[in-house]
Amino acid sequence: MLLNLRKRLNGLGPWPRRAIKTFIVLCILPWVLTFVYAVVPPPVSNVMLLRLLQGNGIHKDWVGLDQMSRHLPAAVIASEDSRFCTHYGVDWVEVQNVLEDAFDDDEAPVRGASTISMQTAKNLFLWDGRFMVRKLLEVPLALYMDTLWTKRRMIEVYLNIVEWAPGIYGAEAAAQLHFRKHAKDLTRREAALLAAVLPNPIKRRAGKPSRRVRAIADRIQIRARSIEPYLTCIR
Repeated sequence: MLLNLRKRLNGLGPWPRRAIKTFIVLCILPWVLTFVYAVVPPPVSNVMLLRLLQGNGIHKDWVGLDQMSRHLPAAVIASEDSRFCTHYGVDWVEVQNVLEDAFDDDEAPVRGASTISMQTAKNLFLWDGRFMVRKLLEVPLALYMDTLWTKRRMIEVYLNIVEWAPGIYGAEAAAQLHFRKHAKDLTRREAALLAAVLPNPIKRRAGKPSRRVRAIADRIQIRARSIEPYLTCIR
């Protein structure tokens, strides 16, 4: 089979051969890098590179989970993925709920079903936007990453690569920009404000929150306080 494939490739021109080889490498790369990133901090993500092409800079400073306030992962999990500790990369309960909303209502569902694992896969290896192709790639990658990585590693990587303002990536850079302090010094309220802006970090600001952002942060703060004692998967 490999011999036949090689013969077919040799029968093509140089540019089609290069395009096919590049495509194969791009398909394999995320699966290989997932092994590497299990122990090595990702130097850059696909989303960072795409934002760079759009004119944004890349401001980031990797810090380990132990160098972050314990309130931050709790707030982000409470806001983005409440079953983070119990699912295996994809929250099938939430997927079912979204599908039921889509079929039961004339309008499109207003919520998504992306887990932190799926968002980490998207940020590291894929791209932004509402594309079905991306979702189809995101799911197997999230399942694979969740199998290889611990939950602690997953939230650590996510909190270091997620965008918190145009060109601002990770908890440390976000804490410095919005609150002029290190990520380890964030209060419960500041962590909730940072979690509140994640769905739209381009328009929402944690340091100067709107009334809507403050209201969202209020709800996140209550949920985070209640789930924090049960987040044993990240300790």
